Amino acid sequence: MRLFLVLLCCLPLSSKVSAQTAEIMKDPFAHTYSIVARDAKTGEMAVGVQSHWFSVGSIVSWGKAGVGVVATQSFVNPAYGPNGLKLMEQGLAPAEALTILLALDEGKAYRQVAFLNANGETAVHTGEKCVEAAGDFAAENFSVQANMMLNDKVVPAMKKAFLEHENLPLAERVLKVLQAAEAAGGDIRGKQSAALIVVGAEEVEHPWEEKKIDLRVDDHAEPLVELERLLKVARAYEFMNRGDLAMEAANVEKALEEYGGAMELFPENLEMKYWTAVALANSGRMDEAKPLFEAIFKADPNWKEMTRRLPASGLLNISKKELEELTK
Repeated sequence: MRLFLVLLCCLPLSSKVSAQTAEIMKDPFAHTYSIVARDAKTGEMAVGVQSHWFSVGSIVSWGKAGVGVVATQSFVNPAYGPNGLKLMEQGLAPAEALTILLALDEGKAYRQVAFLNANGETAVHTGEKCVEAAGDFAAENFSVQANMMLNDKVVPAMKKAFLEHENLPLAERVLKVLQAAEAAGGDIRGKQSAALIVVGAEEVEHPWEEKKIDLRVDDHAEPLVELERLLKVARAYEFMNRGDLAMEAANVEKALEEYGGAMELFPENLEMKYWTAVALANSGRMDEAKPLFEAIFKADPNWKEMTRRLPASGLLNISKKELEELTK
């Protein structure tokens, strides 16, 4: 009870002092479909969302590593995000946290909100004033919810897709759910923006470590197609990051393996080719590195000047003669 009274006094959940429809209509208008989900094997948690509304990811999706994730939509009260995470971090179950916040919200009839915590517990609310077709399904480790859909097939399609793709990494699994929603009819107005965040199972020390994946498509004719492309690029850069760490540890073979994985996912990216060439050169394999360098320099001469600058930083360890020959 004391916790509830503190929240009642201190947490700015209710964004309007009046429950009149005209006032609620002024809240952000993100009618949409979304999923909050947890990977039972890794403990990672995610939010995926798509809408016919600009920059849906800036207000719907919220997450904190080791704590949980929140999706707040329909006539959006963004305060459900940070306040819901705060309550779950204090140890409240999603159902308890959501009940407290709904009690403080005069516009709850217009809200659609889903909470999920690090234990896989879920809670979801679909207000009776949400525009049809509106509905939700919540179970252990995931909740899917939608409003203003073309039909009532969207939520069942999302549930089915999540259950059928448990073999995929969480981000790719969530993307499959969004694609299933769109295939079933999606938002009655069409499509415009999408977002995907993934947070880890353990709490982190620094704010910049919170999100393992943080992708937004704010305005696009095919937001889910673009989101899928961005996720593929993100995975390629994960290979790149591991390759860089291997280079720092002087493990050239491991670096080449990781850089090769990046190039396989994103073969047209010059930077991925470039650092593969650098790794080859540093391991004394100039015969293999030189053709890569030449192709990169032909595509963009700036990389040649970049190569001249690397030895001074200790990132390219070849002889002066080899450098001159390479960049002539």
